[in-house]
Amino acid sequence: MNNSVTVTRLLTCKNALNQSRVDTIEQPLPLGDGEVLLKIDRVALTTNNITYAAFGDAMQYWDFFPTQDPDWGHMPAWGFADVVASTVAGVETGERFYGYFPIASHIKMQAVRVSPRGFYDGSEHRATLTSAYNQYMRCSNDAAYVRADENYQLIVRPLFITSFMGADFLQDNNFFGAEQVLVSSASSKTAYGTAFCLHGKYDVKLLGLTSGRNREFVEGLGCYDETVTYDALESLAQDWPTLYLDFSGDEALRSKVHHHFGSSLTYDCFAGSAQNTDFLRKLDLPGPEPKFYFAPVQIKKRNADWGHDVVNQRFNDAQLRFIRRISDPENSWMRVEETHGFTAAQQLIDDLHAGRTAPFNGYVVIID
Repeated sequence: MNNSVTVTRLLTCKNALNQSRVDTIEQPLPLGDGEVLLKIDRVALTTNNITYAAFGDAMQYWDFFPTQDPDWGHMPAWGFADVVASTVAGVETGERFYGYFPIASHIKMQAVRVSPRGFYDGSEHRATLTSAYNQYMRCSNDAAYVRADENYQLIVRPLFITSFMGADFLQDNNFFGAEQVLVSSASSKTAYGTAFCLHGKYDVKLLGLTSGRNREFVEGLGCYDETVTYDALESLAQDWPTLYLDFSGDEALRSKVHHHFGSSLTYDCFAGSAQNTDFLRKLDLPGPEPKFYFAPVQIKKRNADWGHDVVNQRFNDAQLRFIRRISDPENSWMRVEETHGFTAAQQLIDDLHAGRTAPFNGYVVIID
């Protein structure tokens, strides 16, 4: 019997996110008490993964999968994995789980709080990290899981929880008195997921702000009331109470929005960015101070307001509607591209970081 398993890992340079390298380490066997070993099958890579890495130190994302190298980190990604060894009652070999994984061939975890829904990784280094990222959902008992939709779920689910809770956060606060919501990077999946949740349900106008090359795509989504290119921003009326929902992180654009709307800007909600790795630097701008939106905070609030089961049901229902919409064969909003192996993942991360990917593509990496 082998006394170890070789783990292949893709590591990211923390100070140059487009740079990565592959290495291997040996994971000793057999497992200790309370441990499980999972083989990672597939992960989704989107601009959100770059966002996670960009805020890696400030938001402790590098801490989920430590590498013992201060300059190189494990970029987190949402994926599916299968149990290949377990010493934990209730977590059986062959079971499939959805959750937050490193881009690697295998991962060892300390399975705690085992229930029909799944388990949490109770490894000591994760004890102080955001609980939602430590949970692993058992696919056989996950109401949101559909085997045929795995790739869509991988791409959509982590983004759509941000979209769903972001839309809920805005309406929960009555849109901070705004009559229109200006959404930057409107072609991004998280942005149009948010617009999908809001469109036609509330008495606010949704403006999709995008580049000229993505204008046709954004208009075709049908979830924005109006599409505006960046160079036409100043053509918008200045006296409408406006909420800025920022998925770009572009400081020059933020400045332009603040100076254009001035006192009519009621709120600046920063929801993350792949290209801007600064953490909302202080800028001398007219209007409200930009605020960072973090989905787990709203999830925690709604768990208290509604209860965990209701939150899950509402999210699952909305996610299913969204997946059905984006995968509609007559007019799909997304084309899934599968790539295989760590070399392909390295190139994809470089492309995502540089903004070279098309808005209608969704990417899944099969870990061979």
